[in-house]
Formats: sequence, C-alpha cells, structure tokens
Amino acid sequence: MKGEKLSLLQRCIKWREANIKEKQFILILSFLVGIFTAFAALILKFFIHQIQNFLTDNFNATEANYLYLVYPVVGIFLAGWFVRNIVKDDISHGVTKILYAISRRQGRIKRHNIWSSTIASAITIGFGGSVGAEAPIVLTGSAIGSNLGSVFKMEHRTLMLLVGCGAAGAIAGIFKAPIAGLVFTLEVLMIDLTMSSLLPLLISAVTAATVSYIITGTEAMFKFHLDQAFELERIPFVILLGIFCGLISLYFTRAMNSVEGVFGKLNNPYKKLAFGGVMLSILIFLFPPLYGEGYDTINLLLNGTSAAEWDTVMNNSMFYGYGNLLLVYLMLIILLKVFASSATNGGGGCGGIFAPSLYLGCIAGFVFSHFSNDFAFSAYLPEKNFALMGMAGVMSGVMHAPLTGVFLIAELTGGYDLFLPLMIVSVSSYLTIIAFEPHSIYSMRLAKKGQLLTHHKDKAVLTLMKMENVVEKDFVVVHPEMDLGELVKAIAASHRNVFPVTDKKTGGLLGIVLLDDIRNIKSWGQCRRRRPQRCRARRSGTSADRQGHPGRGRAPPWSQPAGRPTQWTGQWT
Repeated sequence: MKGEKLSLLQRCIKWREANIKEKQFILILSFLVGIFTAFAALILKFFIHQIQNFLTDNFNATEANYLYLVYPVVGIFLAGWFVRNIVKDDISHGVTKILYAISRRQGRIKRHNIWSSTIASAITIGFGGSVGAEAPIVLTGSAIGSNLGSVFKMEHRTLMLLVGCGAAGAIAGIFKAPIAGLVFTLEVLMIDLTMSSLLPLLISAVTAATVSYIITGTEAMFKFHLDQAFELERIPFVILLGIFCGLISLYFTRAMNSVEGVFGKLNNPYKKLAFGGVMLSILIFLFPPLYGEGYDTINLLLNGTSAAEWDTVMNNSMFYGYGNLLLVYLMLIILLKVFASSATNGGGGCGGIFAPSLYLGCIAGFVFSHFSNDFAFSAYLPEKNFALMGMAGVMSGVMHAPLTGVFLIAELTGGYDLFLPLMIVSVSSYLTIIAFEPHSIYSMRLAKKGQLLTHHKDKAVLTLMKMENVVEKDFVVVHPEMDLGELVKAIAASHRNVFPVTDKKTGGLLGIVLLDDIRNIKSWGQCRRRRPQRCRARRSGTSADRQGHPGRGRAPPWSQPAGRPTQWTGQWT
C-alpha cells in the first residue's frame, strides 16, 4: 500500500534532513532571517517617512500649526481600528512579547506579527505618534525567525535562537549597527552566549546591516563630527551626566508604568482613544519636537554649533523666536515626553521606546552641558559631545543594557573617538537606576509574574517549566465512607500508589492513603469471615497496571505470570 503523497514542503524537509546537517541549516536560516528582516525594516522606515513628509511638508516654521491637534488623533484611531478589526490581537509592547515567547511559548510567535506591527507602527508614527519604530520591527524580525523555523519543524531551542537572530537583524538593519544588534540580543533578550548561538546571531546581524548599506548607503544614521576631542579632566562631569541620565531613566520608567496603569483601567477603546488623543495632540501642538520619532531634533542637537541653529528646535511652535527660553523649553520636553509616548500606545497606537530613549538622552546631554556652560560651573563642555553621551546614558538606563547603549551610539553616529566617555556614562547611568529598579522597562512586567527568562541556569529551567505540565492529576480519589471492597476497586483502577482522600460533599482534601498503609491487612480470608457482603473481590485480566509500573512507585501487592490471568491470592503481602 502506497503512503500518502507528500507535499512539496514535506519533501523539502525530508531532503534537508537527509542532506544538510542541523548546524549548517541553522546558519542558512539565520542568513535568510537577516535578509527578510532588513527588508522589513527598510519598508517600515520608508512608509513612516512618506506619511510624515506628505502631512507636514507645507507647515509654516514661524507659527503654530493647528493640524498638530488633528493628525495624532487620526493616527492612533486608524492604528487602533486596524488592530481591533483586522489583527484582533494585542501587538503592543513588542520586546516584552518576545521575552514572553522565549520564556513561556518556547520561542513561538504568532504569524500575524510578521506584518501587523509594521503596518500599525507606520500609521502611528507617520501621523505623529511620539514613539519609535524599533520595537515593532524587532517583534517583526523575531516573528520572521520564529515562523521560518516552525515551517521547517525546528525544535524549540532552535526557535528561540532564531527569535534572537530576528531581533539582532532588526536592530542591525534599521540602525546599520550589527554589533549593537548582537549585544542587544544577549543583554535584553538574554539569549545565552555560546559558540553555537553566537555565529547565527552574527550572520543575521551582518547580513541585515549589509542589505541596509547596499540600499541606503554606508553613511551612519546620524551625522556627527567630533570638533573637540575628549579630555580627561571632563571625566567627573561625564560621571555626573551618567547619574543625571540614570535619574531621567528612572523617571521615564516609573512615569510610563503609572500612565499605562491609568489607561489599563479604561475598558472602552474609544475612551482610551479620547483620553490619549487629547493628551497627545495638546502636547505636540505645544511642543512640535514631540511629533514622531524625533530624529530631526537629534540631528539638530548633534550638528548644531551656534545658538541660532539650536533655537530652530522651537520652530512651528508658540515659542518661536524666544531663544532665551531654549533650556526651559527642552527641560519641559524631557518631563513631558513620557506622557506623549504613553498616550500614543495607551490610546491605541503601536510603537516602542527605542527612539524616545535616544531622544531624551540627546536632550538631557545637551541641557546638562549647555546649563553648565551658561553658568560657568566648569571648563567648557562641548554640547554635541555630551548630547551624544546622553543618548547612550538614557538608553542604558531605560533598557538596563549598558553595552547596547555604548555600541549602538558609537555605530549610529560613528563616534568611536568618544568610546571611553560613552562607557563611563552608560555604566554610571545603569548603576544609578539599578539601585531603584532591578528590572528594565521591558522585563519588569514579566518579572512580577515570575515569567522572565534570565542567564541564571537553574532559574531558567524552572521558568521554562509550565505548572500545568508539572502538576500530576492522574489520581483516583477515595472517600472516608468507602469500605474495603470499594477501596480495592479504586486500587485496581489506578496505577499509582497514592490515593487522595477527599470529602464526598465538599471535595476538600482530607489527607492521603498510601498503598503501604493497606499492606497491614494480613489476611483477606479473615475479612471475608467478618464481613462477607463487603469483602467479595476477584481480579482477572492481564492489564499492565497489575504488573506494576517502573518509576510509578511500588508495585501493587499482586503478581501475575506473563500471559496468564491474574487470580487474587487472598492475602496482602
């Protein structure tokens, strides 16, 4: 009889199993993940820029623009409608969802995440949502890796590695930062650093970055030119900047959790839309730099060299022309950015906190140095250098990932000459926030539920266990009212040597009876003479249950020759 005809995919899988070794195939998959993820990142950035340019090209820089009150509400409404009616699933908190998939779903991510996060975040950010595109594209990349592995029937350990490959490729592709992509996966997603996992992660990151270089050019994402070299006497101020960034990270983390808690209490999506839309629109109208990712502001502060250039950050606002209020304006943005980001996601939008972290860090570093220079607290501190360091500081603090902060900022800007101060700021910021918050903004939600996978091997094993798979339920329940005959029937029906005793009416647990407790009955015949109506029991059959089960406790007190029916011996042994 011929077997069923195999599909093309099944034949490919069989051919792969016969001709390509597992390790080699994982490298091939990681290469494919890098290519697909890079294209996904480029498509997302393209749509965001097209939508933003279409909506804001005609804005007048010298006056307030009232369309800022409309665009954000439209954006989060469209994104929320798309998620509720087409996706029909929660796609917010992208990195948290990846951590959950690794720790509780064995690396399996739903297939719709390949495209749903990309579309929703493009709409949200293009219309002015004050969030970043990086977390959605990281979820998209991880979903690509997970589902590609599932198609080829890879085991769950390989799926988790491919999830990490997708995340590394996403960071490398969208930022042109392969080292940062690798380090992010190790620090934030906590994929174990072994040679078997390092090579696939590197392949995905390098492949994604190469695709981005080919399509968009080799220039760094942010243009930065080091005008003044770092001097060692500035180290104390670099440490102070790190502490300042750590405190801002703490404020950002706790304020975001608080605001999200307020949105979580609103059950109606239209109430969330109204509350979030009004908050976001007012904030963007008053502070236009909050519109979208904010990368234009970052470029301005990293490349501006004079007060006239820095003052352009207040274009399109009611503060235009008040250059003396620049520091106040920027400090208000630091305080209010978290509310704009929380209102975007809480109101129904989709986005991450990568861009807000970079944005806040850049402004924090600029404010710190500009304030010090204005009041002559120290020797001159170059604003653009400290803005760059601030980006690394806030990112390290918010994500609890100092290495990611260092390498990402260095690769984003080409600022490798500031590697030492970047490291100092990142470590100082991380040590500051870790004293108050043991978990990052991504992991704290899972850590509170005990669902966070860490590099601690023993804890990781326990985390990967599911309680429903560990708890044993195949017990036969007995009741105090049972006579010996009924108890014998319960024993015959069970392959365990433990019997829970429960109350027949309430079902409450009263205790347990072990098979050894019943072995004290010496003679079945004596029982028959005393209470014959309750002691009639015979056994027949060849069930394996009556032969005992290795590993299931002690064998029942009867034996049976192979292939012959069992006869009750009349006495407990």
